[in-house]
Amino acid sequence: MLTNEERRVGIYESYQPIRPDSVTPDTPLEALNLNWTERDLPERLRTRHVHRLHPYLGKFIPQLVEVFLRKFFQPRQTVLDPFVGSGTTLVQANELGIHSVGYDISAFNVMLCRAKTTQYDLKQARKEIYDALERARRATSHDDQLSLLDTSESYPNEESCDSEYLLTWYAPQALRELLAYRATIDQGDYEYKDLLRVILSRSARSARLTPHYELDFPKTPQREPYYCYKHRRVCEPTTEAFKFLERYSSDTLRRIREFAHVRTDARVNVYHADARTAEIPPVDGVITSPPYVGLIDYHDQHAYAYHLLGLENLSNLEIGAARNGASEKAKQLYVQDIVQVFRNALRAMPAGGWLIVVANDKHGLYPQIAQTLQVEPYAEIVRHVNRRTGRRSTEFFETVFVWRKP
Repeated sequence: MLTNEERRVGIYESYQPIRPDSVTPDTPLEALNLNWTERDLPERLRTRHVHRLHPYLGKFIPQLVEVFLRKFFQPRQTVLDPFVGSGTTLVQANELGIHSVGYDISAFNVMLCRAKTTQYDLKQARKEIYDALERARRATSHDDQLSLLDTSESYPNEESCDSEYLLTWYAPQALRELLAYRATIDQGDYEYKDLLRVILSRSARSARLTPHYELDFPKTPQREPYYCYKHRRVCEPTTEAFKFLERYSSDTLRRIREFAHVRTDARVNVYHADARTAEIPPVDGVITSPPYVGLIDYHDQHAYAYHLLGLENLSNLEIGAARNGASEKAKQLYVQDIVQVFRNALRAMPAGGWLIVVANDKHGLYPQIAQTLQVEPYAEIVRHVNRRTGRRSTEFFETVFVWRKP
């Protein structure tokens, strides 16, 4: 048990940053210096294998999850992430032989998690990835486009698209290529359609008419040459999508192969449901990073995927959505919602189970949440996040709240 001062501060500058694979159940919490630098954890390790199957804002790094899985969970136990997001907890749990359960109201997040954690027949996956790519190429090539489109109405082009969003954010050629790939998935007898849809979504993200430095937060369509702060030169707007489909097809295959070498047979279950009201099966504990107050609209960050894939949009159920702001009313509603999620999770946990919650609690809401839940606030470990890159390079601190069910 930590002292009050250690619990409150939790930055252990006298220690070297911890090596995640060195952590055991006996590792003292006060030894967990989580202030990794770029040298300690280069990007290639933070985004290894399927962790970078698709860009995602607001996710925590796998090494942080690994530390607390090793400290508080054993193989064959079950960890719950009620805000599953991009699936970091599920992937890391599987690597360590720990069963996992995840919930999310975002249909995109659930699709991405399933694509990351499916146990693939790699030969079949390769066959399907390159078959879909070739069919889409043929459907949009100058030689074959007319014959294919004339004989099959299921290969649409940009003129048949009725989505104002897609018509606004994509050049005609890019939209035609994306629609052809989508039709290929829909028509094809593919076993791994979620994986193909992730390739399509990732390509759609890159092919939008947006400056290269605004991929995370696009403002308006970019149709003229512009000075690019990312490349430090004048760039042209993106007008095609097929180069991205090719690039991400090979990258996706490489990543699922890499994960296949380290994955285990631990179960992974992902549900498109609201964790406030879902019937959660028995679990041993929780590791999660909840949404923050008034920071990110989680559906909107993947708007292109919702419009292109026709995913069910439940953005009205988001907790702490940016569009709701961070007023006192919004913060109290956030507290109520988070309490409801964790209360539901606690009902599925045994006494003595751990809740590990990673949050940038700049509004100081989590002590109130813990008090309302009547959990034991075992420790708070403050982490300096200083490896951010690009246009989102601002440093900040986040807290790992370690709670225990009485």
